Amino acid sequence: MISASCEIVAQFYDIDPMEVVWHGNYVRYFEQARGLLLDRIDYNYAQMAESGFLWPIVDMRVKYVRPVRYRQLIVVEATLVEYENRLKIDYRCKDAASGEILTKAHTVQLAVNAVTHELSLESPEILLNKVRRVLCAV
Repeated sequence: MISASCEIVAQFYDIDPMEVVWHGNYVRYFEQARGLLLDRIDYNYAQMAESGFLWPIVDMRVKYVRPVRYRQLIVVEATLVEYENRLKIDYRCKDAASGEILTKAHTVQLAVNAVTHELSLESPEILLNKVRRVLCAV
């Protein structure tokens, strides 16, 4: 499948009173990796809007395996695992030095017509074509 990743250093403002990254900040980390993945497909949020579709996240699951600590360098990888009827993206946060998995997650996004706000039961053809183009190039 198609993947993208980024390195992130946990900052002081990400840390909670227990001296680990606050659980809600992982969503920002996922968003960074998801944005890179969608750029790779050439279907990020601007292209989604231009194509007449909104893609709200309707489900997100997170499994915290080990905490991320202040100044820890992590790699966040986003992998497209489903795209024909919805966008399902898996995430892995890993310690950059050891490769140890720290967090696992996934999000599900559905196509919604931007004008009528009707849910589409299939992904729009523009997304299918863009994904297929990347898959053929790999």
